[in-house]
Amino acid sequence: MMRGMEQLPTEERLKNWDLSVWKRDDEVGDLIEVHKIMTGNVSGAGGSRAGGGRCRAYADLEQEELEPRLRDTPEDISFEAAANTIAFHPSQDILAAGDVDGDVYVYSYSCLEGGNRELWSSGHHLKSCREVSFSHDGHKLFTVSKDKSIHILNVEEGRLVTRFSKAHSSALNSLLVIDDHLFATGDDGGMLKVWDLRKGTDIMEMRQHEEYISSMAIDENKKLLLTTSGDGTMGVFNIKRRRFELLSEPQSGDLTSIALMKRGKKVVCGSSEGTIYLFNWNGFGATSDRFAVKAESIDCMVPVTENVLCTGSIDGVIRAVNILPNRVIGSVGQHLGEPIEQLAKSHTGQLLASSGHDQKVKFWDISSLRSMVVDDYRKRKKSGQLKALSCKALGGREDFFADMREEAEAPKEEQEEESDSVDSN
Repeated sequence: MMRGMEQLPTEERLKNWDLSVWKRDDEVGDLIEVHKIMTGNVSGAGGSRAGGGRCRAYADLEQEELEPRLRDTPEDISFEAAANTIAFHPSQDILAAGDVDGDVYVYSYSCLEGGNRELWSSGHHLKSCREVSFSHDGHKLFTVSKDKSIHILNVEEGRLVTRFSKAHSSALNSLLVIDDHLFATGDDGGMLKVWDLRKGTDIMEMRQHEEYISSMAIDENKKLLLTTSGDGTMGVFNIKRRRFELLSEPQSGDLTSIALMKRGKKVVCGSSEGTIYLFNWNGFGATSDRFAVKAESIDCMVPVTENVLCTGSIDGVIRAVNILPNRVIGSVGQHLGEPIEQLAKSHTGQLLASSGHDQKVKFWDISSLRSMVVDDYRKRKKSGQLKALSCKALGGREDFFADMREEAEAPKEEQEEESDSVDSN
């Protein structure tokens, strides 16, 4: 074959093939037949039967080359700036992301190679977009920003539907969509507001935290709203009666994230010091349990099942953690050496997405976590490498494909500390 021909498409290679390099007569005959058919120089009524069959074989091969490869997870999505926040659509294969420049992007994603596609983008925010969230019906996208504004956009077209330009007196930091009409926002000054779209204004405004509100959660009855704050406390607000209930005792470090587990019986909070705090429902004043995951921090978390959640850390590792018994199960994936900003679970429950300072959104297969059972009495090692729980995690079968791998080593984990108290609930 002529030098450089391997870089040409199949059709071009056949049109320009140097037949002189082929020694066997039957191979030359095959190539001549294909060359004639591809260039239209076919003698007789359709050429020889054998030549037509060989051409179909080559055409099939070319079609196989053109068909996209099916992957375990969608390809990474790269941005021009780091994405602070991500959210999955509640019923479609769509993901939204907001970055530090204030831009909002909406993508459709697919496990087919090259299947991710940008649907639209919005640049309405003047400063960093801190949080994005879809409405429960998936028709609207809520966004909040450091510029103190709240935007609500039409998901299908990306059109701005509603804007609250001076929603808070401080930069907005967190957002929670409660139902079809209500949503809550928290800012850097510790102010919480609950908004009613039917009235077009806030219906509840309270400042009980001394520092920023980092995350929020609500019970299934849509009655008690829980907040975590940089002041180390968890707040409890009754939004039906529009009153403040209580603050928990302060913990060491910032409380950065919150999730409801064990069918709403446990409240789990992550901290900037790498400790997970557990509260009993209706026992919000003091923790019932705590344990360290040996990470520098826990900056975000998302429940996968009633017992297992995933955490993101400043070290770039996504850990799967079992709650009661409290144990780090292993590593789902990583942004090598880059802090993780947010995690989100897809509407099917099979994919986890993560956004990091490497300006990428990555996808991870978490389907195996849904059937995982952790034994109370399993003998636990004192130290060792985190177990790879997905094929793209360090140590997994596709580990050697990881970008910028260089000589990075899998993070080492010492055994997590024994729980400060035993909790069998």
